[in-house]
Amino acid sequence: MKTQRFLLAVAASLSLSIWADTTTPAAGSPVTITLEAQHPGAAVPAEFSGLSFETSLLLPNENGVHYFRPDNQPLITLFHTLGIRSLRIGGNTGDRDWKRSPGNADIDSLFAFAGAAQVKVIYCLRLHNGNPQEDAATAKYIMDRYAAQVTGFSIGQEPSAYPVAAVDDRPATERMGAAHEKYQYSAYATDWKRFAEAIIAAVPDVKFCGPGVHNNADWARKFMADFGHDHHVAIITEHLYAGGAGGKVPSPEIGRDRMLGDDFVRAYQKLYDGFVPLAVSNGLPYRLEEVNNYFNGGATNVSNTFASALWGLDYLWWWAEHGAAGLNFHTGDRVAAGSVLRPSKYTAFYSTTNGFDVRPLGYGLAAFALGSHGRLIPVTTDNPDRLNLSAYAVIGDDQSVWLTIINKEHGPAVRDATISLGQNGPGFASGQIISLTAPNNDVAATTGETLGEVGIQNDGRWEGKWAPVGGSAVDVPPGSAVIVRMPK
Repeated sequence: MKTQRFLLAVAASLSLSIWADTTTPAAGSPVTITLEAQHPGAAVPAEFSGLSFETSLLLPNENGVHYFRPDNQPLITLFHTLGIRSLRIGGNTGDRDWKRSPGNADIDSLFAFAGAAQVKVIYCLRLHNGNPQEDAATAKYIMDRYAAQVTGFSIGQEPSAYPVAAVDDRPATERMGAAHEKYQYSAYATDWKRFAEAIIAAVPDVKFCGPGVHNNADWARKFMADFGHDHHVAIITEHLYAGGAGGKVPSPEIGRDRMLGDDFVRAYQKLYDGFVPLAVSNGLPYRLEEVNNYFNGGATNVSNTFASALWGLDYLWWWAEHGAAGLNFHTGDRVAAGSVLRPSKYTAFYSTTNGFDVRPLGYGLAAFALGSHGRLIPVTTDNPDRLNLSAYAVIGDDQSVWLTIINKEHGPAVRDATISLGQNGPGFASGQIISLTAPNNDVAATTGETLGEVGIQNDGRWEGKWAPVGGSAVDVPPGSAVIVRMPK
């Protein structure tokens, strides 16, 4: 195993540097990470972390019980533990695979839950085979009662994937992606305008988001050109499952490699380059309102592994650094995979008889919640040997610095990162650390993950402990992450 040792020191200006200790023969070239705490940027938005659920989940179960209800205390506690502040209702069952319209009682239960969980809601209205007057009535009901809890309404779910034939003969798992999406933007825009105007007539203060397509910057640009300066559009939304179809992954090893490697990052960057600069120039915020790693419910032994925890943590930070208003990870016990609901491999948690079983992705969300409260600090990395390592940081209102380091090294040629904290900088002597780990640092692990050496309990509670830095060294083994908090 090739091991690299790193030293972390802080100057009085709070610039931080990491460099390789070349006392080990196999150390290789130095890696340097510099944080400029004296030049903080924008704050990570309070509502950045979000979840997305199928509209069908609003309906009561066979016993007449709602999932989203104000007395579902384990779910409320879990939302707080994971740092969830945005709840998006949609998915395929919110539009083209509509199951049944939620009634007023279902909506009331949703917003009672949202109030208890302290989240704002993005609500998808039906477009495909929908009725503008019914959508207007739903929006009016919500806005008359819950306007302060609403981020906005989307009209339609991934419309670029709508069928073009009267009978959709595409296989259920092959309805997304450029090769399968033939619906024209012009048809969508005509319908969207008609529905939006009916809703605006009923709800003059309504706010819309759109176009809600998957990985399609062209539609976002056209939508901004057509509606970005009128029709109450308040935020531009896109969806992104960077790995594509879960069923097309050649092997679990390849799926995890892609998730933790440059393939995914290139997908982020391409989508960002395609529409975000135009959104910024038009003064429009943007949000990825439905995301995960692989669509159609995820990839077996990939989406449900500890790799997804490291990926999710890195994904949140990447988009935070790129100015997003937030991300909503699609989740739930069952999600739409094509035209049917299937057990979700990529979910952040599953329902159990006494609460919830938090899956690896949920641990990534919880880790982000711990280290992301503050203004982003510029980070530069000099990494000649291309160690698979990411580092992000914020500075809090109290001037404490929070540094997150993610070691995505995995497989047979992994490299350790041992980070030594220099004693000549403010805050380090009294710094604290917490680790995100899996058994044996195995990114293929599906159980046993911990944050602060403990798991998240079924009732949503987490009682992990911060540990003192404890000297000059902090280990970041391959396939793990750490958060270091350093007081002023």
